[in-house]
Amino acid sequence: MAHQVQDLTPDEVSKGVEEGRYLLVDVREPNEVDAEAYPYGVVVPLSTFDPKAIPDPQGKEVVFACRSGKRSVTASLAAQAAGLPYDKHLAGGMLGWKAAGLPSKVG
Repeated sequence: MAHQVQDLTPDEVSKGVEEGRYLLVDVREPNEVDAEAYPYGVVVPLSTFDPKAIPDPQGKEVVFACRSGKRSVTASLAAQAAGLPYDKHLAGGMLGWKAAGLPSKVG
């Protein structure tokens, strides 16, 4: 069975997180997150990625995010390969998030 990753826009992800439907999992490295972070992200770096390290989403859908949208696809595919139903990512990553005028937190 082929795994697929669904692209979500920054606005869709922002709205979903605010409404409590999405758990945003940031797979960037700690130094990147220290420089600029998503407002409600949980950090699970791709370099040491273990799908079991993702907190229990408690009924929410997991959405992966990174800087540009490449590593988030990799993380989603890895999670699916481990048997988890996490098939969504933030298309465009932090670059798209900022281009959409959405807030980020620094430091």
